[in-house]
Amino acid sequence: MKGRLYLVPAPLDFGCDSQCPIVQSMPANTLEVAASLRHWVCENAKSTRAYLKRVGEVMTLAVPLQSMDFAELPHAIHKKGDHSSSFDARHLLSPALSGMDMGLVSEAGMPAVADPGASVVRAAHALEIAVVPLVGPVSLLLALAASGMNGQSFAFVGYVPSAPAERVARIKALEALARKTGQTQIVIETPYRNSALLLALTQNLQPTTRLSTSSGITLESETHRSASIAQWRVGGWSLDNRTPTVFCIGQ
Repeated sequence: MKGRLYLVPAPLDFGCDSQCPIVQSMPANTLEVAASLRHWVCENAKSTRAYLKRVGEVMTLAVPLQSMDFAELPHAIHKKGDHSSSFDARHLLSPALSGMDMGLVSEAGMPAVADPGASVVRAAHALEIAVVPLVGPVSLLLALAASGMNGQSFAFVGYVPSAPAERVARIKALEALARKTGQTQIVIETPYRNSALLLALTQNLQPTTRLSTSSGITLESETHRSASIAQWRVGGWSLDNRTPTVFCIGQ
Protein backbone atom coordinates (compact mmCIF):
# COMPACT_ATOMS: atom_id res chain seq x y z
CA MET A 1 0.00 0.00 0.00
CA LYS A 2 1.29 3.44 -0.93
CA GLY A 3 0.83 6.45 1.28
CA ARG A 4 -1.08 9.57 0.27
CA LEU A 5 0.16 13.03 -0.57
CA TYR A 6 -1.85 15.64 1.32
CA LEU A 7 -1.82 19.21 -0.01
CA VAL A 8 -1.82 21.13 3.27
CA PRO A 9 -2.74 24.84 3.21
CA ALA A 10 -0.96 27.24 5.55
CA PRO A 11 -2.23 30.48 7.14
CA LEU A 12 -1.85 33.66 5.11
CA ASP A 13 -0.02 35.52 7.87
CA PHE A 14 3.47 34.27 6.96
CA GLY A 15 5.99 37.10 7.35
CA CYS A 16 3.41 39.47 8.83
CA ASP A 17 4.01 41.56 11.94
CA SER A 18 1.28 39.74 13.84
CA GLN A 19 -0.45 36.37 13.57
CA CYS A 20 -4.06 35.43 14.16
CA PRO A 21 -5.07 32.28 16.04
CA ILE A 22 -4.61 29.42 13.61
CA VAL A 23 -8.11 28.07 14.23
CA GLN A 24 -9.63 31.24 12.74
CA SER A 25 -8.50 30.39 9.21
CA MET A 26 -7.71 26.66 9.29
CA PRO A 27 -10.46 23.98 9.55
CA ALA A 28 -10.12 21.42 12.35
CA ASN A 29 -9.87 18.50 9.92
CA THR A 30 -6.96 20.13 8.09
CA LEU A 31 -5.15 20.72 11.38
CA GLU A 32 -5.80 17.11 12.43
CA VAL A 33 -4.27 15.76 9.23
CA ALA A 34 -1.29 18.11 9.49
CA ALA A 35 -0.70 16.97 13.07
CA SER A 36 -0.73 13.32 11.99
CA LEU A 37 2.04 13.62 9.37
CA ARG A 38 5.77 13.19 9.90
CA HIS A 39 7.06 13.41 6.31
CA TRP A 40 6.92 16.75 4.52
CA VAL A 41 7.87 18.40 1.23
CA CYS A 42 8.16 22.15 1.73
CA GLU A 43 9.70 25.41 0.55
CA ASN A 44 11.61 25.97 3.78
CA ALA A 45 12.05 23.55 6.67
CA LYS A 46 12.43 26.31 9.27
CA SER A 47 9.16 28.06 8.42
CA THR A 48 7.37 24.69 8.15
CA ARG A 49 8.54 23.78 11.66
CA ALA A 50 7.19 27.14 12.88
CA TYR A 51 3.85 26.38 11.22
CA LEU A 52 3.68 22.90 12.74
CA LYS A 53 4.56 24.33 16.13
CA ARG A 54 1.41 26.44 15.84
CA VAL A 55 -0.55 23.33 14.82
CA GLY A 56 0.84 21.54 17.88
CA GLU A 57 -0.60 24.23 20.13
CA VAL A 58 -4.12 23.14 19.20
CA MET A 59 -3.62 19.51 18.07
CA THR A 60 -1.33 16.82 19.45
CA LEU A 61 1.45 16.13 16.96
CA ALA A 62 1.93 12.45 16.08
CA VAL A 63 5.69 12.79 16.60
CA PRO A 64 7.89 15.59 18.01
CA LEU A 65 9.11 18.19 15.54
CA GLN A 66 12.67 16.87 15.94
CA SER A 67 11.53 13.50 14.61
CA MET A 68 9.87 14.86 11.47
CA ASP A 69 11.38 14.57 8.01
CA PHE A 70 11.49 17.72 5.85
CA ALA A 71 12.49 17.64 2.17
CA GLU A 72 12.94 21.14 0.73
CA LEU A 73 12.16 22.03 -2.86
CA PRO A 74 15.20 23.45 -4.70
CA HIS A 75 15.69 27.19 -4.24
CA ALA A 76 15.97 27.60 -8.02
CA ILE A 77 12.25 26.98 -8.49
CA HIS A 78 10.96 29.18 -5.66
CA LYS A 79 10.81 32.38 -7.69
CA LYS A 80 10.01 30.98 -11.12
CA GLY A 81 7.73 28.20 -9.90
CA ASP A 82 7.73 24.59 -11.02
CA HIS A 83 4.41 24.41 -12.88
CA SER A 84 6.17 24.35 -16.24
CA SER A 85 9.66 23.21 -15.26
CA SER A 86 11.38 19.94 -15.97
CA PHE A 87 12.18 19.35 -12.29
CA ASP A 88 11.61 15.68 -11.41
CA ALA A 89 10.27 15.50 -7.86
CA ARG A 90 9.74 11.74 -7.68
CA HIS A 91 12.71 11.24 -5.37
CA LEU A 92 11.01 13.46 -2.78
CA LEU A 93 8.13 11.00 -2.46
CA SER A 94 10.00 7.89 -1.34
CA PRO A 95 8.22 7.80 2.07
CA ALA A 96 4.85 7.58 0.26
CA LEU A 97 6.15 4.70 -1.85
CA SER A 98 6.97 2.97 1.44
CA GLY A 99 3.41 3.37 2.68
CA MET A 100 3.75 6.60 4.67
CA ASP A 101 1.38 9.54 4.25
CA MET A 102 3.10 12.80 3.36
CA GLY A 103 2.29 16.51 3.38
CA LEU A 104 3.09 19.15 0.76
CA VAL A 105 3.07 22.68 2.19
CA SER A 106 4.03 26.17 1.02
CA GLU A 107 4.74 29.15 3.23
CA ALA A 108 1.24 30.61 2.87
CA GLY A 109 -2.02 29.46 1.31
CA MET A 110 -2.49 26.42 -0.90
CA PRO A 111 0.65 24.71 -2.22
CA ALA A 112 0.94 24.55 -6.02
CA VAL A 113 -1.48 27.50 -6.41
CA ALA A 114 0.55 30.69 -6.95
CA ASP A 115 3.29 28.82 -5.07
CA PRO A 116 5.73 25.99 -5.79
CA GLY A 117 4.58 22.39 -5.53
CA ALA A 118 3.10 21.49 -8.90
CA SER A 119 6.08 19.29 -9.72
CA VAL A 120 5.48 17.26 -6.56
CA VAL A 121 1.82 16.79 -7.44
CA ARG A 122 2.75 15.68 -10.98
CA ALA A 123 5.28 13.25 -9.55
CA ALA A 124 2.66 11.79 -7.21
CA HIS A 125 0.30 11.15 -10.11
CA ALA A 126 3.12 9.58 -12.13
CA LEU A 127 3.84 7.23 -9.22
CA GLU A 128 0.12 6.50 -8.69
CA ILE A 129 0.20 8.06 -5.24
CA ALA A 130 -3.19 9.38 -4.15
CA VAL A 131 -3.32 13.20 -4.02
CA VAL A 132 -5.63 14.71 -1.37
CA PRO A 133 -6.07 18.53 -1.28
CA LEU A 134 -7.21 19.83 2.11
CA VAL A 135 -9.44 22.82 2.81
CA GLY A 136 -7.82 26.10 3.82
CA PRO A 137 -7.39 29.77 2.88
CA VAL A 138 -6.70 30.60 -0.79
CA SER A 139 -6.11 34.34 -1.10
CA LEU A 140 -6.92 34.52 -4.82
CA LEU A 141 -10.45 33.16 -4.45
CA LEU A 142 -11.15 35.15 -1.29
CA ALA A 143 -10.09 38.33 -3.09
CA LEU A 144 -12.18 37.49 -6.15
CA ALA A 145 -15.26 36.85 -4.03
CA ALA A 146 -14.79 40.21 -2.31
CA SER A 147 -14.26 42.11 -5.57
CA GLY A 148 -17.82 42.03 -6.91
CA MET A 149 -16.42 41.17 -10.35
CA ASN A 150 -16.99 38.26 -12.69
CA GLY A 151 -16.50 35.04 -10.74
CA GLN A 152 -17.64 32.85 -13.65
CA SER A 153 -14.65 33.68 -15.85
CA PHE A 154 -11.36 34.79 -14.34
CA ALA A 155 -7.61 34.31 -14.72
CA PHE A 156 -4.75 34.55 -12.26
CA VAL A 157 -1.81 36.09 -14.08
CA GLY A 158 0.73 36.29 -11.25
CA TYR A 159 3.01 39.31 -10.98
CA VAL A 160 3.30 42.20 -13.43
CA PRO A 161 6.79 43.42 -14.43
CA SER A 162 8.55 45.82 -12.06
CA ALA A 163 10.19 47.86 -14.85
CA PRO A 164 7.88 50.88 -15.41
CA ALA A 165 7.46 50.67 -19.20
CA GLU A 166 6.91 46.90 -19.19
CA ARG A 167 4.53 47.21 -16.25
CA VAL A 168 2.36 49.79 -18.02
CA ALA A 169 2.24 47.67 -21.18
CA ARG A 170 1.17 44.62 -19.18
CA ILE A 171 -1.48 46.57 -17.27
CA LYS A 172 -3.02 47.88 -20.49
CA ALA A 173 -2.96 44.41 -22.06
CA LEU A 174 -4.78 42.93 -19.05
CA GLU A 175 -7.35 45.71 -19.14
CA ALA A 176 -7.97 45.17 -22.85
CA LEU A 177 -8.53 41.46 -22.23
CA ALA A 178 -10.90 42.14 -19.33
CA ARG A 179 -12.94 44.65 -21.34
CA LYS A 180 -13.09 42.44 -24.45
CA THR A 181 -13.99 39.16 -22.75
CA GLY A 182 -15.48 40.20 -19.41
CA GLN A 183 -12.92 37.96 -17.72
CA THR A 184 -11.59 39.22 -14.37
CA GLN A 185 -7.78 39.47 -14.30
CA ILE A 186 -6.18 38.71 -10.94
CA VAL A 187 -2.71 40.00 -10.03
CA ILE A 188 -0.71 39.59 -6.82
CA GLU A 189 2.04 41.82 -5.45
CA THR A 190 4.50 41.51 -2.60
CA PRO A 191 4.63 43.87 0.40
CA TYR A 192 6.48 47.16 -0.07
CA ARG A 193 5.61 47.17 -3.80
CA ASN A 194 1.84 47.39 -3.34
CA SER A 195 1.65 51.18 -3.46
CA ALA A 196 3.78 51.43 -6.60
CA LEU A 197 1.53 48.98 -8.43
CA LEU A 198 -1.62 50.71 -7.20
CA LEU A 199 -0.30 54.03 -8.52
CA ALA A 200 0.50 52.47 -11.91
CA LEU A 201 -2.96 50.92 -12.11
CA THR A 202 -4.87 54.08 -11.20
CA GLN A 203 -2.78 56.18 -13.61
CA ASN A 204 -3.04 53.87 -16.61
CA LEU A 205 -6.41 52.09 -16.47
CA GLN A 206 -9.46 53.72 -18.04
CA PRO A 207 -11.83 55.61 -15.70
CA THR A 208 -14.68 53.10 -16.17
CA THR A 209 -12.53 50.01 -15.52
CA ARG A 210 -13.10 48.46 -12.11
CA LEU A 211 -10.23 47.73 -9.72
CA SER A 212 -10.33 45.90 -6.41
CA THR A 213 -7.62 45.43 -3.79
CA SER A 214 -7.50 42.85 -0.99
CA SER A 215 -4.83 43.18 1.69
CA GLY A 216 -4.18 41.34 4.95
CA ILE A 217 -6.62 38.60 4.00
CA THR A 218 -7.78 36.60 7.09
CA LEU A 219 -5.89 39.02 9.40
CA GLU A 220 -7.37 41.55 11.78
CA SER A 221 -6.15 44.27 9.39
CA GLU A 222 -8.03 42.70 6.45
CA THR A 223 -9.18 45.29 3.90
CA HIS A 224 -11.11 44.90 0.64
CA ARG A 225 -11.93 47.84 -1.62
CA SER A 226 -13.59 47.73 -5.07
CA ALA A 227 -14.43 50.74 -7.22
CA SER A 228 -14.08 52.27 -10.68
CA ILE A 229 -10.75 53.89 -11.54
CA ALA A 230 -12.51 57.27 -11.55
CA GLN A 231 -13.52 56.65 -7.94
CA TRP A 232 -10.03 55.45 -7.02
CA ARG A 233 -8.54 58.68 -8.35
CA VAL A 234 -10.64 60.88 -6.09
CA GLY A 235 -10.87 58.52 -3.12
CA GLY A 236 -7.43 59.14 -1.69
CA TRP A 237 -7.14 55.48 -0.68
CA SER A 238 -3.87 53.78 0.18
CA LEU A 239 -2.61 50.25 0.86
CA ASP A 240 -0.94 48.51 3.77
CA ASN A 241 2.60 47.83 2.57
CA ARG A 242 3.19 45.18 5.25
CA THR A 243 1.14 42.41 3.65
CA PRO A 244 0.74 41.05 0.10
CA THR A 245 -2.12 42.49 -1.93
CA VAL A 246 -4.33 40.80 -4.51
CA PHE A 247 -5.58 43.09 -7.30
CA CYS A 248 -8.59 42.31 -9.52
CA ILE A 249 -9.11 44.16 -12.82
CA GLY A 250 -12.48 43.90 -14.55
CA GLN A 251 -15.92 45.34 -15.08
